Amino acid sequence: MGEKKHDDPSLVVASHHATLASVLGSKDEALSSIVYSYKHGFSGFAAKLTQPQAEELKKYPGVVSVKPNTYHHVHTTRSWDFLGMSYGQQQSSSWSSSSRLLRKAKYGEDVIVGVIDSGIWPESRSFDDSGYGYGPVPKRWKGVCQTGQAFNASNCNRKVIGARWYAADVSEEDLKNEYRSPRDANGHGTHTASTIAGSPVRNASHHGGGLAAGIARGGAPRARLAIYKACHAVGGSASCGDASILAALDAAIGDGVDLVSLSLGGLGEIYQSLHAVAAGITVVLAAGNDGPVEQSLNNALPWGITVAAATMDRTFPTVVTLGDGEKLVGQSLYYHNRSAAASTSDDDDFAWRHLILFPSCDEKNLGSENITGKIVICRAPVFWSDYPPPRQLSRASRAAIAGGAKGIIFEQYSTNSLDTQVVCQGHLPCVVVDRESIFTIQSSDSNVAKISPAATMVGSQVASPRIATFSSRGPSAEFPSVLKPDIAAPGVSILAAMRDSYVLLSGTSMACPHVSAVVALLKSVHPDWSPAMIKSAIVTTASVTDRFGLPIQANSVQRKPADAFDMGGGLIAPDRAMDPGLVYDIQPEEYTRLDDRADRLNLPSIAVSDLKNSVTVSRTVTNVGPAEVATYRAVVEAPAGVTMDVEPPVIAFERGGARNATFRVTFVAKQRVQGGYAFGSLTWLDDAKRHSVRIPVAVRTVVRDLVADVA
Repeated sequence: MGEKKHDDPSLVVASHHATLASVLGSKDEALSSIVYSYKHGFSGFAAKLTQPQAEELKKYPGVVSVKPNTYHHVHTTRSWDFLGMSYGQQQSSSWSSSSRLLRKAKYGEDVIVGVIDSGIWPESRSFDDSGYGYGPVPKRWKGVCQTGQAFNASNCNRKVIGARWYAADVSEEDLKNEYRSPRDANGHGTHTASTIAGSPVRNASHHGGGLAAGIARGGAPRARLAIYKACHAVGGSASCGDASILAALDAAIGDGVDLVSLSLGGLGEIYQSLHAVAAGITVVLAAGNDGPVEQSLNNALPWGITVAAATMDRTFPTVVTLGDGEKLVGQSLYYHNRSAAASTSDDDDFAWRHLILFPSCDEKNLGSENITGKIVICRAPVFWSDYPPPRQLSRASRAAIAGGAKGIIFEQYSTNSLDTQVVCQGHLPCVVVDRESIFTIQSSDSNVAKISPAATMVGSQVASPRIATFSSRGPSAEFPSVLKPDIAAPGVSILAAMRDSYVLLSGTSMACPHVSAVVALLKSVHPDWSPAMIKSAIVTTASVTDRFGLPIQANSVQRKPADAFDMGGGLIAPDRAMDPGLVYDIQPEEYTRLDDRADRLNLPSIAVSDLKNSVTVSRTVTNVGPAEVATYRAVVEAPAGVTMDVEPPVIAFERGGARNATFRVTFVAKQRVQGGYAFGSLTWLDDAKRHSVRIPVAVRTVVRDLVADVA
């Protein structure tokens, strides 16, 4: 129903009951029908209605929209050091410098992070509040610790300061494997929450097996966590209904969180998140895991920060030895130790196993042969099927386990997603190799092989960062004038908490909490910055090159230089975001222009989806640098086939003068063609050479409307 008409939540709820009663005929029926009332950040409700009742409700005065409940799915420690955010006295071994932001932000002290996900496993060491000097819960916190099955008031503490759960839109059948409380049955919410704000935990590794060993910690380790369980374990994954997500979002606004982290897919219609932004709450969203297909991106809302996933400088090499002595190297998360394998082998590696090759490892093919005790070799399908490679690997692994196989070697053009090892559980080696390795196996005279446990490799020999193959790509079909994603962050093989252990997971769900943690730190350093200013600082200071100064690459069927639809502004650079120099600010009410032309929004990016002859857009920057006197000069990288002119090319700020400056960018098509997108950038450099403020640009030339580019 949109904006609240009353500040008193009880009056907002009463108005919902009255509206529903007018449609259903009585207050009693209204009370039995209503599922949730949204009363803090916005006015609205979820109710159980027949189709005719829903149609009648649409006609009621003051009703903005009525839509059916839909369900979303979650997208499923080296990363912080890789981003230059070393902790304490530890020296950074990454290509970035040690973190000034962490120290300046006091490690996120007292920032309240709302996590809408599958709940929390409170006993995890990541949420221990003892020994870290936490003070009292901030007085501005208005939330509660909701109790329930296997979750009592003592499960909240000075780290997890609040917890709520929502299941009114979940069937009894789907709740059979769930805790009726904020406790996390799926593990996804625990993983994301610990990535954002987990306390440092020494000697953590993947399932305790030694892979990725080290200190597991969140990016803002002294921030407070407010948990909102809106996702439930259904059929092996986590399913989240709109109604519960909105209830969680509404409560988070009322409870007083500083930001909301949503590692969930398909939230394009959750426009109510704008109410959170209007309340000064930054909303961070996952881009989705349906890449590398174009226009596969979820969560393109312009007021949110949409996050793509990238690799970091850590891999898990696994040696496959053929019977003729040839050695191949793939990747896996197999962590069995050598002593455990020694009883079945004449050395400390696995026993020799017979090999069996399949052109496609679906259940039907694997079921047609006796694979018991063998190593299954899976060729990648020639054509992209309904299941992209990571899902094919997961399905093949399940089928191999069901058939009694003792290992699987899977051909894949990318090793970005090893989290099928959750299926393998470390007890079955599931090794990802490239096509050359498959040819080597086929040309060998040997029909046996053995697979050694994986090792952990970290450092400059690992090419990184690269945009993950699975990371969803732009452009947004829903908002073509909004360039998405906004930013990239580590999202491949991220070690974080799950129940009482630590596991490696991959997905934009893992990238999203990295950005959420940086937002928490920026909020601590700049409490007066709006969500748009924080977003701008992150986008405009991102890195577009790797440690060698070469353009960041995007993994796909064939690797290519990453563009703005792969990574937005680039890889997040936390320390640089603290001092961006200039920011692009937006007042929340300006987002109503979305229905007109989104390119008129003051976004830290420019997307022109329909350049016929010429288009001019304007932007306004605000000087937030330490010096009142500053001069910035425009550096233009025009998209191919397009001229790009900035007026004025120089902007100056003087002591006592305006802190804002407006400029115009004119694009002219040099080629009259129905083309695809071309990419460029606009960077403002200050004369002191302290600030480089870069925004990505994407332009598509067209000749006629409604004509597809099929070249």
